[in-house]
Amino acid sequence: MRALRYCLLGLAATTSVATINLASAQMKAAPKNQVNGPETRYFTSIDGVMNGNADVILRETRQGKAVTAATLDVCYPAEKGSDRKDRFVANLSVSGSALTGATQTQVDKLPVTIKLNRRPTGDTFEFKGQISVGQTNNNVTSSDNSDQSEKEFQDNQSTDDNIAPAPKDFTEVSPEAIAVKIKLEAALDFVRTLRGQNVEVALNSLTVSCDALRAGEQVISLAIDPERAAAFVAKTKTYPGVVNVGWTTGAIDMDRTVRFAAADWRDGDKINRDKVATTLANVLAKTMSGKPAATSWDDETGKLKLTFKRPSQVLPALELTETVEVSAIIAPDKPGTTDKLILWVSTPSVTTADENSGAKLALADSPTADEESDPRDDNGAVAAVATEFKAQRWDADNSNWK
Repeated sequence: MRALRYCLLGLAATTSVATINLASAQMKAAPKNQVNGPETRYFTSIDGVMNGNADVILRETRQGKAVTAATLDVCYPAEKGSDRKDRFVANLSVSGSALTGATQTQVDKLPVTIKLNRRPTGDTFEFKGQISVGQTNNNVTSSDNSDQSEKEFQDNQSTDDNIAPAPKDFTEVSPEAIAVKIKLEAALDFVRTLRGQNVEVALNSLTVSCDALRAGEQVISLAIDPERAAAFVAKTKTYPGVVNVGWTTGAIDMDRTVRFAAADWRDGDKINRDKVATTLANVLAKTMSGKPAATSWDDETGKLKLTFKRPSQVLPALELTETVEVSAIIAPDKPGTTDKLILWVSTPSVTTADENSGAKLALADSPTADEESDPRDDNGAVAAVATEFKAQRWDADNSNWK
């Protein structure tokens, strides 16, 4: 009996080892990158769609190598050479290598039919077929298309609108620059309300981009006098369809911005524009070796434009004249109550003309890329402004005022 017990124990041990070895062998035989269950893959650059002018996203659901579902999202110029976009999204039927579907465009409501054949070519894919939009047939022939995973696709999607509804200060956003994120269906009526409001709308922000069509939301960019910006933001928050509104990046460059006490530069609760303009013009006239010629404030943006005149150093005997233009923005250093102001001064813009009496010399000013600028163009203007206004300058290394 004892011998039989040892024999049975040995047989059980042998069977257990064999089972473990078999399981180990099966694990080693499984492919390293095998995906269990459905997998989502994306194509984001299929050449040849809509004559190569389209922004394309093809989303596929796969079980192993077989495609079980697909969605084609195409954004394209509504007219040839136009910035206006239209878009269509179609859920495709899958039959072997054939992808077919029908839908209509999002904006112009044109009928769309899709007939594509998909063929793997090693590590890439080839697409051939036809996409018809309205009365226009578009032949598609596209090879060497690579796909990407869900994570890779999402990592490449831009989500930051850079809108600060309540910034702590104006070191990362600009006091005159406002961005309004609004539902597409409400955007047109909102822009119409801006007529007569003394705001400057960025023309390129009125174009509805592919990202906007896909998100159903558009960002309208505008500039406004910084002293009116907070009230505008508060009012716009209540407009139907507004998703977000606040300050964004704009003209302000911290390297050319100074901060100083507000008390001496205010008249009641308003900035004393005349005092600011006169003081700034006198400082810049010295640094730029010119004479003040004109001063103007922009009612929409609150931007100050200063103009100076000086003799040109190009062939002095001709007595040519340089016109130097500098823009500036003065604003509270943050939204709400504050005892500090910031002042930004642009780099100068210089043009040369013959302003002599009688017959004049026509000049074409075409500076080359490696041409050195006239040292009088700036000549330490920001440092001189900081001294005159008893101001601090921004320390980019430590992200603070000094």
